[in-house]
Amino acid sequence: MRNSEISGYLLYHKKSGVTSFGALNAVKKALSTDKVGHTGTLDKFASGLLLVLVGKALKLAPLFADCDKQYDGVVKFGEETDTLDPEGAVIAEAPVPSLEALESAFPQFRGAIMQEPPVYSAVHVGGRRASALVRKGETVALQKRPVSIYRLELVSYTPPFAEIKAHCSKGAYIRSLARDIARAAGSRARLASLNRTHIAGFRLEDAIGENELSDAATHPDVHDIHREENIKPGATIHRSPISAIHPVDKRMFALLNMPCRTVDGQTARAMIHGKNLAPLMRDEFGEFAESIDGPLGVFCEENSVEQFIGFVEKKEKTWKYGYVYAGA
Repeated sequence: MRNSEISGYLLYHKKSGVTSFGALNAVKKALSTDKVGHTGTLDKFASGLLLVLVGKALKLAPLFADCDKQYDGVVKFGEETDTLDPEGAVIAEAPVPSLEALESAFPQFRGAIMQEPPVYSAVHVGGRRASALVRKGETVALQKRPVSIYRLELVSYTPPFAEIKAHCSKGAYIRSLARDIARAAGSRARLASLNRTHIAGFRLEDAIGENELSDAATHPDVHDIHREENIKPGATIHRSPISAIHPVDKRMFALLNMPCRTVDGQTARAMIHGKNLAPLMRDEFGEFAESIDGPLGVFCEENSVEQFIGFVEKKEKTWKYGYVYAGA
């Protein structure tokens, strides 16, 4: 039986060696629904946080498009692969750099930089993925593009391996960062491992893993996490996969660092029916509406119950509907 009623988001811990698509299959099976999608892929060799949207929440994917991300990585110096990760073929070798050379190279990759994406990536060239073109034997040249590296830290260096931490904007590739740092230090490199620890304010430590998800889905005495205080001491607790779904609420918007507001029932119904947004925003929010640049989450509270209505967004000083969630 398929479950078409659940909706929200899931923090999922993807393990290394599984594609993001494969990880979604495990989630679909556990939740008994096909209405599942992620907000941004992780390479097969990488592990870490995958933010999964479920049910109607799939329509909220645009809210996650500009999220910053944080990673822990291990760089192996001395060799560069065509994929810039452990799965590729070695295409260049060079001496392993000194600690001093690395420490001199790191500062130039902090802040706003121009970065060339890996050719084995989801970047589109002429409407097709660069990786697909390369695998067909075509030569691909990707243009550098602006990204921001908010934090880049060399945690330790035991040649040829360096542990790093990176906090970056959307569109930044840690594989490219490893490649470019190595070249600046007179060497070559590729990633040995990569673990995504944060997407915006969402944390890997709050995520559920495949084993936990599948075990909870098949165990006959699954408990609701909200009733764990009633469970006898010593009892085995199995978390329901559905209870791991987080609702679309104001906390979600806070973790995305996006504003949200509560409207009355009349305004909510006007939005649900697609009424002209400009006067609604002016009359409901006044000067606050003028200060917004981007998405705004809208909630309605009636009879002490708060419900997510949807999101609207300002583009080029004009308010537009993003997605009306309630009743859809």
